[in-house]
Amino acid sequence: MDDLTTLARHHLDRAKTDPHGRSSHLFLHDGPLRQSVIAMVAGCQLDEHNAPPAASLQVLHGHVRLTAGKTGHVRMELIAGQVQRIPQERHGLVAVEDSVVLLTAVTATMGCPTPTEEAAAHQHAARPRMAG
Repeated sequence: MDDLTTLARHHLDRAKTDPHGRSSHLFLHDGPLRQSVIAMVAGCQLDEHNAPPAASLQVLHGHVRLTAGKTGHVRMELIAGQVQRIPQERHGLVAVEDSVVLLTAVTATMGCPTPTEEAAAHQHAARPRMAG
């Protein structure tokens, strides 16, 4: 069993000495489920990247900004103790202060459509059909 408090402290200490200002560790890998601790010093940024089929971000320590949208215009400020579903679009993360987050991700959803796939299916079903 992993202790999140110990992992958070350890990786924040490592992030403070890392040239890129971050440290992470995938500590749970069970089928499509992944859980990682990510520590970042203030000002550190994870550039925009694709979202997995399902994911959440819980702030264990500090204050982060989750950005999403084509231009990063959607901004969610999260502080210790808060959890947020990660949007089904490209997104980035900025440490407003020294921070540690718990990333929970599901990398495959066999038989379960993602919210994006579900919305697309509803749009397709709602299209008017031409009489033949």
